[in-house]
Amino acid sequence: MFKRRTRRTYAQSFAAMLSLRAWARATGYVLHRLRRLPDPPHRIARGVGVGVFVCFTPLFGFHFVLAATLAVLMRGNILAALLATFFGNPLTFPIIAVVSIELGAWMLGIPGGMPLPHVAQAFSSASVELWTNVVAMFTEDVARWDRLAGFYRTVFLPYLVGGLFPGVVTGAIAYAASLPAISAYQKARIRRLKKRYEKRRALEAQKADAAGNPH
Repeated sequence: MFKRRTRRTYAQSFAAMLSLRAWARATGYVLHRLRRLPDPPHRIARGVGVGVFVCFTPLFGFHFVLAATLAVLMRGNILAALLATFFGNPLTFPIIAVVSIELGAWMLGIPGGMPLPHVAQAFSSASVELWTNVVAMFTEDVARWDRLAGFYRTVFLPYLVGGLFPGVVTGAIAYAASLPAISAYQKARIRRLKKRYEKRRALEAQKADAAGNPH
């Protein structure tokens, strides 16, 4: 009953995934959730920084696990770290991937310049190859690790090494930007709640006075 009447084509689904309006709504929701987390601002900000940093690692499929682990180690808010991983999305991942691989190749002294479509294809092929080799361990098929070794040298390792510096810098910026914003929001929210409480107490006192002094 919740299916669309007219099924989207792959092109329409891809366009919807890249819709700026959709990601703006998602970003607004994440920011709203971050502001309302019941934790000190510095712990929430640490979680935000950790979650953003994780987006610069090539460990796709494990970003949530890595973000939660680092948040625990750094005494940050785990939920904030998980929410901040949405910094990595179809709009930002192309930039992150290109910058990380190019920087990593330069740091390692290996040829770089891999186009973005080739990067996506390399990760897709490596995932299939890894799964095939794991299955082969329990069957009569022969596992071949040479392709994965090439992927590790030319894509994964440069991505991992090259993503560290921009990841740390961007994570630190996210921490520095979110700390005062979250702190200001929490203080304003406390003031609003206190004013609402005082107003309710004043109304209750007026009702009590009216009931005790009938005309």
